[in-house]
Amino acid sequence: MATTVPFRLPDLGEGLTEGHILRWLVEPGQLVELNQNIVEVETAKAAVELPSPHSGVVAELLQEQGATVDVGTPIITFRLPGDAGDPLAAVDEQTSTGDRAGTVPRDTTSDDGRTAVLVGYGPRVDTAAGGRRRRKSIIDSVAAATTPVPAASPQPEEPARARAKPPVRKLAHELGVDLGLVRATGPNQTVTRHDVIQAAGAAPAGVLRTAEQRIAVTGVRKLTAQAMVTSAFTAPHVTVFLTVDATASMQLIPQLKQLPEFADLKVSPLLLVAKATLFALRAHPELNSSWDDATSEIVIKHAVNLGIAAATPRGLLVPVITDAGALSTAQLAAELGQISVAARNGHVSPAQLSDGTFSISNIGVFGVDAGTPILPPGQGAILAVGTVAPRPWVHEGVVVPRQVTTLSVSFDHRSIDGEQASKFLADIGRFLHDPALTLLG
Repeated sequence: MATTVPFRLPDLGEGLTEGHILRWLVEPGQLVELNQNIVEVETAKAAVELPSPHSGVVAELLQEQGATVDVGTPIITFRLPGDAGDPLAAVDEQTSTGDRAGTVPRDTTSDDGRTAVLVGYGPRVDTAAGGRRRRKSIIDSVAAATTPVPAASPQPEEPARARAKPPVRKLAHELGVDLGLVRATGPNQTVTRHDVIQAAGAAPAGVLRTAEQRIAVTGVRKLTAQAMVTSAFTAPHVTVFLTVDATASMQLIPQLKQLPEFADLKVSPLLLVAKATLFALRAHPELNSSWDDATSEIVIKHAVNLGIAAATPRGLLVPVITDAGALSTAQLAAELGQISVAARNGHVSPAQLSDGTFSISNIGVFGVDAGTPILPPGQGAILAVGTVAPRPWVHEGVVVPRQVTTLSVSFDHRSIDGEQASKFLADIGRFLHDPALTLLG
């Protein structure tokens, strides 16, 4: 007979304890292969697709789309082959072969009893052998989250649950419709999308709320909210401002685009702002610091892990360019382009969102002149860049239109003084005012 096993939400690493089911990639009755992606889960740091630990048939989806699930909670069950006469036996060949080869153990846990971390988590390994070890660890961790369901004694039948596919359940949740009260018109009494929409338009009072909209706060937005409150009420924020004539920087951009090393790269004002920031941090390393509350010490970081705040459909993300100060201008442009695309597509890994030491928020892309950004937890300062636009400016004794922007730096006044922050900001302004001269100097 076939065996039914659950798959429990694995330990996603990075100190995270729960995940938000974004979408199911499979449905009950579907045949899945070993390592086929079955669900997309959002954590407080990133979205990740989890692979199947088996070849088999999906028996039941135990969690609805939109649900927030604790690590260790069963989220799906599989039907796996039993004896040789079982019709599923053929589909288990790949799984059993992997087991015999020692690549898919059924029970792999660490010494402290926790399941290994998942795809893209943990230290990077660049060698081919390291890649194979990392792949094996991925499969091991997922397989370890699956344990056989023991035979259970008969239980009293529960009330029948409305039949509906995950996208339909999600729609019902968003519209405030109770699926148990919806008339099902689909095959086998399945509630369809049309049924939910119809019910939403004719729902009795109490079933559908129309006077307000409530949005569940999960994943990235939930973590951002907690982090901003913690930062705002822990670190004493101070902000200084500087308005800069950035005409020379704007004129330099088309010149850089003509150079061979920038041929396939995006050259934007943000690139020069990032370069100016790295230049200024070399002269003022105290801005690349954090405050250790436990020891009352200022911790100055030698490498600049540059965070770039990005507004995405999933909320605010701050992907990090590791050791950005060691990169050439072309390499920095390439990194900025890569993290921009990854953030926009929601494919930023938790590792790319960790260990930032200084951040930049480009609020100018929204047409905003200036702002007072809140410090990311664990960082001593953050730079906000306003829009670059033509404005009247006194240049060589004459009022003329110039490309002007406003910069602002928020900093933790426990570890950074106003003088230090002001000189740092002045150096960024000096770079943007005359980037060629600054680079030569």
